Amino acid sequence: MRPPIQRLQFRPGLLDNVCWQCTHRALRQADRTSNPARKTLFSSKPTLPRTSANVAPALPRHRFKAGFFLSNTLLARTNGTSASHDTASAVTNPNSTTTAAAPTNSMATSLPPDASSRLADTAARAPPTSLRRTLSSLLSLSKPRLTVLVVLSAMVPYALYPVPAFLASPALASSAPSLSPLTLLFLTTGTTLCSAAANALNMLYEPDTDARMSRTRTRPLVRRLLSTRAAVLFAVGCAVTGTAALYLGVNPTVAFLGAANIALYAGAYTPLKRVSAWNTWVGAIVGGIPPLMGWAAAAGESATGDGTWRELLFASDGSSLGGWLFAGLLFTWQFPHFMPLSWGIREEYKAAGLRMLCWVNPARNARVALRYSLVFVPLCLGLCAAGVTEWSFAVTSLPVNLWLVREAVKFWRHEGHKGSARSLFWASVWHLPVIMVLALVQKKGMWARVWHSITGSPEEGNDLDDDEDDEDEDEDEKDPEWIASPRAGPTAGNVGLPENPRR
Repeated sequence: MRPPIQRLQFRPGLLDNVCWQCTHRALRQADRTSNPARKTLFSSKPTLPRTSANVAPALPRHRFKAGFFLSNTLLARTNGTSASHDTASAVTNPNSTTTAAAPTNSMATSLPPDASSRLADTAARAPPTSLRRTLSSLLSLSKPRLTVLVVLSAMVPYALYPVPAFLASPALASSAPSLSPLTLLFLTTGTTLCSAAANALNMLYEPDTDARMSRTRTRPLVRRLLSTRAAVLFAVGCAVTGTAALYLGVNPTVAFLGAANIALYAGAYTPLKRVSAWNTWVGAIVGGIPPLMGWAAAAGESATGDGTWRELLFASDGSSLGGWLFAGLLFTWQFPHFMPLSWGIREEYKAAGLRMLCWVNPARNARVALRYSLVFVPLCLGLCAAGVTEWSFAVTSLPVNLWLVREAVKFWRHEGHKGSARSLFWASVWHLPVIMVLALVQKKGMWARVWHSITGSPEEGNDLDDDEDDEDEDEDEKDPEWIASPRAGPTAGNVGLPENPRR
């Protein structure tokens, strides 16, 4: 298929404005310019048979597929990833004469459009000055699905934090909850705003590379649905508000982790993508910080010391080990998830100038995915040993971990071909939520408390407490201080006590 003619001069996001009548007229003018002998392109009149003796060979006619002049998102769905990429290349370089190639991997076209693209399409259909256009564009900057994943990865460790005995005692159970819902509200709100700020700064930094890739060319800044000033104000406002919510509503340690995550994602990971393939490891660190935020938020409510970062993240009794295990779980998950995803669009990363391991070293890309998929088994065992979950979690999580390992072995053996990249990607999509749910339903001691609350039988720890209370009462009765002196009159200490029988 020949590239679009230069007379159209379309840009990303403006293809909806091209109607078929204008396209017909432009094609006729371009055809007359390139071949004056032909009067019309869509002529319905019969033409005389031509022979090679008296007629020069005609140039190939323009053959556009259905939906060529539709919006960028519909074009990507219709013609595939490579067609979208070639269209973006033609927009960047109108003089290019390369033809569209078939998609290199079916995984690139099998992925559904992300929430940011859908919100950008909604904003593009709205009037330019409407509130709906502005809100949809701002929400698209936050990458809603990624933000939801970040928030959930912070909430799960908060819910799985082992409640200390003095907070779980019956005396406090009726008066105050063990973990504050208000703290959870501040944690989720602050984490959401920090994630939105980091994603918005990411889009502000690389609109030129986003325009060259089918996954990102529909973002609002690429399509000029939002001004750069508005995007900057949105990012700064979310960063300041989110950090303040974490500082005032949770604790300073969690606020520092939220601010550090913004700095790492926008200041280190995003620019490093143009320099080195190690950017994936930096991005994995960013993914591992939200679980630490949730764990530190829960640990701050039961802190017995000064509540500093040393006590919350590096406790001497080893109680902070569970938070680091969850951080390692999210850090490890990034590789079997991102490596097959990037392999499906490796040519787009290469054309955009982003140094990803999928095209720099495809063999190592597959080895890294396999290597980190093997780490999930010891991590799940570590959660059991740290007292975060029951030991049954090690058994129930084993089939899910082995499934991920099997898909990673296929990905390593075929280096992404024969559908192995697509299989590993979808396995990673399902793997993380299944592991989180299994950990939640097998929290240490949860079902024992539920059983005792249903049957009404006291727990083992409560039986010991009751025995100690009885012993204390017996000692108090034998204590001579409670016996009133015969010479002492009625005082505040012995009012209402029976008289001494020896008197």
